[in-house]
Amino acid sequence: MDKLLTEIRNCKVCEKYLELGPNPVIAASSKSKLIIIGQAPGRIVHNTGIPWNDKSGDNLRNWLGIDKATFYDTNKVALMPMGFCYPGTGKTGDLPPRPECAPLWHNKLLALMPEAKLILLVGHYAQNYYLGDKKDKTLTETVKRFKSYLPKYFPLPHPSPRNNIWLAKNEWFTHEVLPELKKEIRDIFE
Repeated sequence: MDKLLTEIRNCKVCEKYLELGPNPVIAASSKSKLIIIGQAPGRIVHNTGIPWNDKSGDNLRNWLGIDKATFYDTNKVALMPMGFCYPGTGKTGDLPPRPECAPLWHNKLLALMPEAKLILLVGHYAQNYYLGDKKDKTLTETVKRFKSYLPKYFPLPHPSPRNNIWLAKNEWFTHEVLPELKKEIRDIFE
């Protein structure tokens, strides 16, 4: 695992497309029990090199019901984005994750995490990649049907503050999905 993580952190495959240059952000261990596959680092995470070190991370930890110490313990949680580097800024926010990363690195990483019990698919990029034609037409419908993807996957919306409107329109997520998510997480770490 250490060799692979070093390779990923030194990756420059899509360097010419990255406005701030490469800075792959990954946290994983061969002992990780929970794998969180998100989108791509934002500017704050790019600058600090710490995954989910922003408001989205605060929201995600709250959804999971775990503290920072647990979240950043790689023997418990692997933090693996679809794109390992900050992709840059677009017209309405960050650009999509670079398409090179997941095919290049994900299978190698997953093969080295045999103790993983659950993979959280955070946002539509991760859901599209991992669920393919098994996902519903919309992220909302996919998240509503989260039980059908268990025990391997648990789809979630992105916890960005930009999604507060979605959360307000979909109160079922807070009342129905989050309690089940927290139970799954408790079961993994007990």
